[in-house]
Amino acid sequence: AASIETATSKEPAVSSDIETSEEKLDQSKADLKSAQEDRTSAKAAISDATALRKKEAGAFAAAKAEYDTNIAAINKAVAALEKGMTGSFLQTSAADILRKLAVSGKAEIPDYDRRELTSFLAEGAAYAPQSGEVTGILKEIGDEMSKTLAELTSTEEEAIKSF
Repeated sequence: AASIETATSKEPAVSSDIETSEEKLDQSKADLKSAQEDRTSAKAAISDATALRKKEAGAFAAAKAEYDTNIAAINKAVAALEKGMTGSFLQTSAADILRKLAVSGKAEIPDYDRRELTSFLAEGAAYAPQSGEVTGILKEIGDEMSKTLAELTSTEEEAIKSF
């Protein structure tokens, strides 16, 4: 009889413990569901950010390759002009790259300088190296392109660090 009485007296406490445990279980399930949704959202955000970073890295690589090619062509042109080797230079792939660069408008060249450069590239044999005008134009373009490439590289390095 005593054990029945003890069990009966504990029944409300046990029922309360069960209800509390069920409430905790329900809360834990809700927290788990929320955490799973947050995790899914985070994975999607990471995937999107990774795709964007990859696209930016690809764009940088393409721009860097183009700048490197153009700067190398400019440096070859300047060296050839300073050595008085205009005729042989005009028949190189570096001269073709400069022609495309001058005509494309990708390099920020004042119109007068662009005309002088394209005229030289078209009729190079008549160019007088002592004037140095085309050499100066090329050096200026090369300096600007090097500066722009350095800025692009710096921006890319920052993007890599922040990713």
